[in-house]
Amino acid sequence: MKFGIYPGGRAGTVCSYPPDPTAIRDLVDDLAGGRPFVIREYVHFFGDATPPDVVASLGAERDLDRLTMPDEWYVGGGRELDLVVSYLPAVADVPGWLAFLDTVIDRYGHLTRYLQVTLEPNFPIPLIDGSSPGVLDALTLGIPHARAALDRRGLGDVRVGFSVAEPAEWLGGDDGFWRHLSGLPHRDFAAHVDYVGLGLYPDAFSPVAPRGTPGDAASLTIHALRHLRNHALPRAHVPAGTPIHVVENGSPSGAPRDERAQCDSLTDMIGAVLAHAEPLNIAQYELFSLRDADSASAEPTGTLGIVTDTYRPKPALAVYRDIIRGWSVPDGDTPGTATEVTRGGAAVPATPPRVVSTPRQRGPVRTEGGFGAATGGSCLPGAAAARSPAGDASTGSVNG
Repeated sequence: MKFGIYPGGRAGTVCSYPPDPTAIRDLVDDLAGGRPFVIREYVHFFGDATPPDVVASLGAERDLDRLTMPDEWYVGGGRELDLVVSYLPAVADVPGWLAFLDTVIDRYGHLTRYLQVTLEPNFPIPLIDGSSPGVLDALTLGIPHARAALDRRGLGDVRVGFSVAEPAEWLGGDDGFWRHLSGLPHRDFAAHVDYVGLGLYPDAFSPVAPRGTPGDAASLTIHALRHLRNHALPRAHVPAGTPIHVVENGSPSGAPRDERAQCDSLTDMIGAVLAHAEPLNIAQYELFSLRDADSASAEPTGTLGIVTDTYRPKPALAVYRDIIRGWSVPDGDTPGTATEVTRGGAAVPATPPRVVSTPRQRGPVRTEGGFGAATGGSCLPGAAAARSPAGDASTGSVNG
């Protein structure tokens, strides 16, 4: 299993302070411990009709200038950039989107290991790609376009994928999204998909069952992972050899919860992911996020970090570091899933993961959509799309 994190300090429109590069560098080095480590970042396509105040509210004015950290940081010390390109135009603009993908690849392709094309296109809430006009074409045309653009630039080692929020039952379902993908020939879409990302926020925005009972965070996590692998992906002709990446997962520490409850939730959710990594071919886990967006905020999006917005460590920092130490594959070893993939999901045998210790699984986890963050503005990039108000039982990325 390969681990990672979003290092910025923004969750959608929530951001209290600009990021501190020195603090980020030290904390990420401590977490990674010399192992390969994934860094998640976000850039956004708005088209020409999106009001400037919307762009500014997401801190996205400088997406193409810089990410949270200097360019060279993303390719040093075993770090691997997972770059999300989010589609958020006010009116459909697929030609403009494809041109933007080319621009992003020209700017950041040489730094990138994973390129995610769209952010949760199955999740139709404001400031998440699923609500944007033309998003299905943006996804299904964008994936092969990005693959071809990367290959033309000699960047064939960059892996291309997309992410979804799973499951979406409480939003009325996402059957239309998967039905659309099911109608595409494998050669036109799934053959170009190197991984599928999953956003998980089981207990961030709505209550869950008590720990250790059906409907708790662990059981909801398991349900989301199985639903994606066994039900959704086969409909889209995505084979079992194409790995799942848990690209966003987090739990808030703000009231009515506390920092201890955050530790328990993260332990249970990550434990569920790890317990199902081999049978479900889950290759990667990325935490959202390193730093709180606003530790004083009453919104769940404000306190998803494992350090506060002034970089005071919470207990969850040590919890995540210990999990990484126990489960990560040292540099040079085979990544920790049962299979590795070649282009289009063709599986080849790989060394099974080296398991040192396993957090005790407590039960199911409820999945929430991902959190996507911006990469510009006063707080610079973040990694989560705008979330629903606290108490609204919906999922979606935090950084839109």
